[in-house]
Amino acid sequence: MGIHPYTRPMQKVALITGASRGIGAATAVLAAQSGYAVAVNYAHNSLAADEVVRQIRAAGGTAIAVQADVAVEADILAMFAKVDAKLGPLSALVNNAGIVDVACRVENLSWARMQHLFATNVLGAMACAREAVRRMSTRHGGAGGTIVNVSSVAARGGGPGQYVDYAATKGAIETFTVGLAKEVVAEGIRVNAVRPGIIATDIHASGGQPDRAHQLAPQIPMQRPGTAHEVAQAIVWLLGEQSSYTTASILDVTGGR
Repeated sequence: MGIHPYTRPMQKVALITGASRGIGAATAVLAAQSGYAVAVNYAHNSLAADEVVRQIRAAGGTAIAVQADVAVEADILAMFAKVDAKLGPLSALVNNAGIVDVACRVENLSWARMQHLFATNVLGAMACAREAVRRMSTRHGGAGGTIVNVSSVAARGGGPGQYVDYAATKGAIETFTVGLAKEVVAEGIRVNAVRPGIIATDIHASGGQPDRAHQLAPQIPMQRPGTAHEVAQAIVWLLGEQSSYTTASILDVTGGR
């Protein structure tokens, strides 16, 4: 006689934003391997998100693709509602969705560019965290959970001559991480961030510098860019019970940079 479905321990549910490529995709695959049911969020590239879902399911995992542009609040609300309905109560959020633009000095930045960067990288992450807290917090009847925000080493260096606006969005994310962590620490929620250095992903191409990761390798103490999988391992560690005493932390994954 099989186990009654309602007596099975419920699978933990993780929502990963910007999970169709790069660090997000690597995190989705690793989270699924670690036992999470994964919601793979994407903004535009449904084919790439479907491929990540297919990969997870082929390995015996549970995953769905969920479209949402995190710069649009209505999309965020619909995404969380879909995750609630399809996978169940959320236990982990990875705020990975982020954009960068072409190299540009501050005096040449357009209002539209700055607004788009902050809407996606900061407001989107904050609104996703808000929705996660509403579901996870013991104050609201939730069972607790974890949030990991993806920052960047640019938050430390400031991105001069290239993308001070992008760096500033990541500085905001780090402050938000620390503040939110302290706000919800007694409500069963841990909040941390990872700060990747130069990682070999597609984000450099969208900034107009596809070879940037390898060009900068000599400046990295380890003499090589990192991989998306290496960042994903740090994220999934922060999501899990292995990091149960860690909150309000920002973890460098930078090759010593």
